[in-house]
Amino acid sequence: MEQGAFDGVRVVELAQWVFVPVAGALLADWGADVIRIERLDGDPYRGLATQGIGTDRGGPNLSVALANRGKRSVAVDLREEAGLAVLHELLATADVLLTSLRPGALARLGLAQQTLRDRYPRLIYARGNGFGVRGPDADQPGYDSSAFWSRGGLAYLLTPGERDYPISQRGAMGDRNGAVALAFGIASALLKRTRTGVGSVVDVSLLGIALSTLSSDLLVALNGAAPEPASGRGPQINPLTATYRTSDDRHIQLMFLQGDRYWGDFCRLIDRPELITDERFADLAARRAHSAACIAELDAEFARRTFAEWKRLLSKLDAPWAPVQSMAEIVTDPQVVANGYVGEVELEDGRTYRFPRVPVQFDEQPPELRRAPEHGEHTESVLLELGYDWDRITALKSAGVVP
Repeated sequence: MEQGAFDGVRVVELAQWVFVPVAGALLADWGADVIRIERLDGDPYRGLATQGIGTDRGGPNLSVALANRGKRSVAVDLREEAGLAVLHELLATADVLLTSLRPGALARLGLAQQTLRDRYPRLIYARGNGFGVRGPDADQPGYDSSAFWSRGGLAYLLTPGERDYPISQRGAMGDRNGAVALAFGIASALLKRTRTGVGSVVDVSLLGIALSTLSSDLLVALNGAAPEPASGRGPQINPLTATYRTSDDRHIQLMFLQGDRYWGDFCRLIDRPELITDERFADLAARRAHSAACIAELDAEFARRTFAEWKRLLSKLDAPWAPVQSMAEIVTDPQVVANGYVGEVELEDGRTYRFPRVPVQFDEQPPELRRAPEHGEHTESVLLELGYDWDRITALKSAGVVP
C-alpha cells in the first residue's frame, strides 16, 4: 500500500455509534493509526439490528464494519484508575483525541479539554456532539434523527404539507455528513500544528451540520422570509429544472439552470421544434410566466416514452439531467463502477463483503478497504506496544480492567 496522507498520525478514539467513529474511519482510510477505546461490553452499536446489515445479518455486522474499518480496538474499563492510566499512556503517544462523549462525561473522567490541553499541548482535541458544547443543551444526548433531522429543520422542510407526520430520514445521514466535516477539521488542525506546534480544539455538532446543509433555506430565513416545506414536485418556477414522469412511472430530473442555452437543442431532440418559436416559451422569463403551460407540454412529452427510452435520448444532449435511480441501480451504475465508489473487503477466511468507499480519492485512486476490528481485538498488542509486560497485562485482566 502506498503511503497514506495520515501515515504516522495516531488517533485515540473514544466514541460510540456512527457519527464520530465514521470520522475516525475516514482518517484510517488514509493511513492514520486509529485506536478505538471500547467499553468492556463493547460499543452498543455492535448490538444494533437494522435492515439486515447489523446483528440481524447472520454474518459480519456491516454497519459496524463500515464505521470502524481499518482501526484497532482496545477494550478497557475507564472507570478504573488503572484503565484510565492506560488511556493516558495512549494519549501521550497520540496526535488526536477523537470523542463523542458529552462535556459532563468527559469532565467526570478528568478529560475536559483544558485539562488535556495543559497536559498534552500538541494534542488535537476533536469532539463530535449533538448540539454544540455551549448552551443549555450541551449535555443533551443527540442522534442524527433528533439533532440533525428534526431539530435542524430537514424533517420540516422536506415533508410535503399534506402529510400528517414528518417523513423519516434514511440511516445515519447526518452522522456521515458530520463525520466528513469532523475529519476535515482534524486535518486542518494537523496542518495548523505544523505551523504553530500547538494542538487545537475541533468541534462539530449535528445541529450545526443541519444548518450548513440547509444554508440556502437559512439565508431566506435570515432575511425575514419563511422557507416553505416541500410540496409535490416543488416550486415550478423554471420548467427546465423539474422532475418528469415517464410512461412506465419512472422519473427524470432536468436541471437546465441555463434554460435559454438548452431549450432549442432540447426541443429539437424531442422533435418539437415548434416549441422554440412559441412566444410563451421563447426565453426564461416567458417560460416562467407560462410555467404551467410549459410543464403541461413537457409532461405530455415525457409520458410518451419509457424510462429507458428517455435515458437513451437524453444521453445525446450535452446538458445536465439525471435519471431518478433506485439503490439497486446505483450500485451497478457505470459511473459508480468506473470510479471505484464501492469497494470490497476480504476477510481472513476468504469471505468478502462490499461497502461504499470514502468519497475522496488521491491521485485518482480510492484507498484500500480494510476490515473493522473485533471487540477488544488489539488490547494485548497495544498494551505490549506501550511497554506493558505480560505480568502487568495479566494483573489488569485479573482486576477486570481489560478482558
